[in-house]
Amino acid sequence: MKETAIERALARYTLVSDDVKLGENVRLGNFVNLYGCTIGARTRIGAFVEIQKNAVVGRDCKIQSHSFICEGVNIEDEVFIGHSVTFINDTYPRATTRDGRMQSESDWTVLPTLVKRGASIGSGSTILANVTIGESSIIGAGSIVTRDVPPRTIVAGNPAKVLRSVNNE
Repeated sequence: MKETAIERALARYTLVSDDVKLGENVRLGNFVNLYGCTIGARTRIGAFVEIQKNAVVGRDCKIQSHSFICEGVNIEDEVFIGHSVTFINDTYPRATTRDGRMQSESDWTVLPTLVKRGASIGSGSTILANVTIGESSIIGAGSIVTRDVPPRTIVAGNPAKVLRSVNNE
């Protein structure tokens, strides 16, 4: 069977492990790193994106370049993630244990993050662990989200604060 140009490019410029579940018509940019995650149908993932194990990205999402989606993040359908968005899954990260050993997975607990359907997260934002971003909400560029965002709400700043409701679209 002859290898197509797309298959050659994927092999050369992406790392998609065998345990990744890709929906139909997913589009991947160059230099992506996907392992142990699930990506819904028709989702587009830009260049230099990493999505870790046990992360879920829904259908019809757009994940822009240089974003990091860590373990424990669940992104529902039709979500927009801007450039260089970072998710965090640990409130108190440490390299070593109290006795000086390098931490392993058994030394900490992944805290979940949920991004509800239709939300938009602006470029350069950081989403801390254990928050829910409400349906159709908008996170302003460069925001630091430290607590839950209500549905259909616009937030921005550091820490992100409610600015107003989303107008009917």
